[in-house]
Amino acid sequence: MDLTATVWTLLPPIIAIALALITKEVYSSLLIGILAGALLYTGFNPLHAVETTFTVMGGKLGDNINICIFLVLLGILVSLVTKSGASRAYGDWAVKTIRTRRGASFATSFLGMFIFVDDYFNCLTVGTVMRPVTDKYNITRAKLAYIIDATAAPICIIAPISSWAAAVGSSLPESSAMDGFSLFLQTIPMNLYALLTILFLIWLMAVDFDFGPMAKYERAHRGEDLSHQEENYVVGGAGKVYDLILPICVLIVLCIAGMLYTGGILEGVGIVDAFANCDSSTSLVLGSFFTLVFTFILYIPRKVLSFGQFCEAFTEGFKSMVPAILILTLAWTLSGVCSEEYLNIGGFVSSVVNGNSMVSMLMPAIFFLIALGLAFATGTSWGTFGILIPIAVAVFGDAPSTMLVMTVAACLSGAVCGDHISPISDTTILASAGAQCNHIDHVSTQMPYALIIAVISFIGFLVGGVTSNGIVALVLGIVLLAAFALLTTARQKKNRA
Repeated sequence: MDLTATVWTLLPPIIAIALALITKEVYSSLLIGILAGALLYTGFNPLHAVETTFTVMGGKLGDNINICIFLVLLGILVSLVTKSGASRAYGDWAVKTIRTRRGASFATSFLGMFIFVDDYFNCLTVGTVMRPVTDKYNITRAKLAYIIDATAAPICIIAPISSWAAAVGSSLPESSAMDGFSLFLQTIPMNLYALLTILFLIWLMAVDFDFGPMAKYERAHRGEDLSHQEENYVVGGAGKVYDLILPICVLIVLCIAGMLYTGGILEGVGIVDAFANCDSSTSLVLGSFFTLVFTFILYIPRKVLSFGQFCEAFTEGFKSMVPAILILTLAWTLSGVCSEEYLNIGGFVSSVVNGNSMVSMLMPAIFFLIALGLAFATGTSWGTFGILIPIAVAVFGDAPSTMLVMTVAACLSGAVCGDHISPISDTTILASAGAQCNHIDHVSTQMPYALIIAVISFIGFLVGGVTSNGIVALVLGIVLLAAFALLTTARQKKNRA
């Protein structure tokens, strides 16, 4: 019996999502969902199902191998910068330079925004560097953890040159004619949760007050002696501040240059057309590889790192990216099993949705809620949008329409929001570790802030879907956030009076 393009094709992603929610294990959930899809496709022949699974997986890995290579090279670069001692040098400089509490907060957030290439790198580096500075100005560890978390995933998910951009761009179905990088760029102004979280953080730092559980924590812990919590980090290198800044700047410049190169800039193509036609994964590989060459030239002659320490970073960087590569591989495989060549989930979903305009209008808000719940339960953003983006493409077709872009942006927003409020999220755990804050304290103080932005984002996506206008959604979100900020500030002044 042929089950392709029928309601049964929904089973694989549903199984993956349900198991992820129940077990909190995204790897096994994705694998079981893949096998379920392969069984449906092969008429429940176990041997052929396993064969189909690894055929699809091999093909997906081959098609996306440049993304895997980029992640490994980025992991190596992160390891090198950490080992160099440049982070410690930046921290020492900041302690001497910053003069006020607001200055310490903004310096912490600026460093988090600057290190946008990877959220793991961001969390650990910013925490390690800025703890002495924030301690000096009585910024509690919970507030530091929130600043770190709010400038990690929300920044990475709107940064074109980052591991997150690569993951999102590679989540499209194999049969898609769209360019994943171009689609990602179009989601940036519609990524409500990320943009509003950054604005919310800037407001909190500017007015220098907190509310809810964070305010209670601040009153209870501000000014306490935290020296006993400090860990002694052994850093092998003798790096300076510019040993942190230069590799990141060079990575950005070279990745952009790689995009222009692969887009045909040397063949006389214009800049806009070169960006539109570039091979983003190849560009990221070229940029990260030559950045490693630059880092070698920057570090080794000056003996910032020994040759042996430099080589150690290769294995350490690879190990750090194994979880990301594994989850991407499984998400790609699930997408492949559900693609037009196999189960053709798109054929079924499109036939249902195209006949109901109301359902179509609600899709951005619905996908936002699903992504939020899934990321909260599993603790992973990447697995969440790896599952949901192919479904969004199946719903709206293989063309970058406003509704598709807004729905993908809603997937990304919900994934980051769920990641923020999840106690098992890797970035949330790393933010706690980087700030050396009790993990439950970080989760409990951050959750109300994240949920406020989540409610505003949901309303924005709801209105954006009804109007089919992402800019309307963003403007409404900013207006609602401004109204909330004004009311909260007025109440705070009244309480102080």
